[in-house]
Amino acid sequence: MSVWLPTATCRPETCLAEPAPEVSHPRRVLRLTACLAAVVAGLVLGLPARLLPYGGRDRLIRLWAHVVLRTLGVTVHLAGPGVRPGGAGGGVLVVANHVSWLDIPLLAAGRPGRSLAKTEVRRWPVLGPLVAWGGTVFLDRDRLRTLPDTVATVAEELRSGHPVIVFPEGSTWCGRESGRFRPALFQAAVEAGAFVQPVTIRYRLADGRPTSVPAFVGDDGLLTSLARVVAARGLVADVTFLPPIPPPAPRATRAGARRELARAAQAAVEGIH
Repeated sequence: MSVWLPTATCRPETCLAEPAPEVSHPRRVLRLTACLAAVVAGLVLGLPARLLPYGGRDRLIRLWAHVVLRTLGVTVHLAGPGVRPGGAGGGVLVVANHVSWLDIPLLAAGRPGRSLAKTEVRRWPVLGPLVAWGGTVFLDRDRLRTLPDTVATVAEELRSGHPVIVFPEGSTWCGRESGRFRPALFQAAVEAGAFVQPVTIRYRLADGRPTSVPAFVGDDGLLTSLARVVAARGLVADVTFLPPIPPPAPRATRAGARRELARAAQAAVEGIH
């Protein structure tokens, strides 16, 4: 258990119980095969993609993320201002509620950027090397003394004009419940004078019913979660990019500023249902 980040109360046995329509077993195999092919293609194209100008690389990442999600049977609905706002440093801290490992490609489909992830993600099969290759900043949640260095890294990215994606709840939740936005990483936006862009992620079925099928909570395994996603019929992800929150006034105290940003971002995310 982390010494400074919360552990969600959500558990597979209590939060993933509602039935959802499923596709046939051959369709599941087809989805898994197509997804693996898309991930391998992403690994192969990763090096040459880095040589592209920022705009071209951005478009390629968006396309790749859409392809991966489509192979998994996920329909994506993007809404809201996805354009990069102007700020003192040019970058933007993208903050979202956290439900699933699917959240990462979902945000990349709308607004690619360097992600912040727990160190355990690096060890995930297939996806671990891919997110590491993509420039993910890894955070050791069990070593509090590494937090200032992580904040400094994120702030430098923001000053360089690059978006950085973080999930400030500190843990995944089932979607029916959520956690408090922790203020620590908002310090990077304060130091860089960067905008904060809240994002809501909601999962539902094609008939409009909310679903926790994609939730990745408790002791749920990655392969178990992946199997549940590819089995689902009519899985829809609604991703809403909300108006950016400007950086605090320079005279604001750092501790107060980051708490203010965290509260404002969480209020914006919770206001979308």
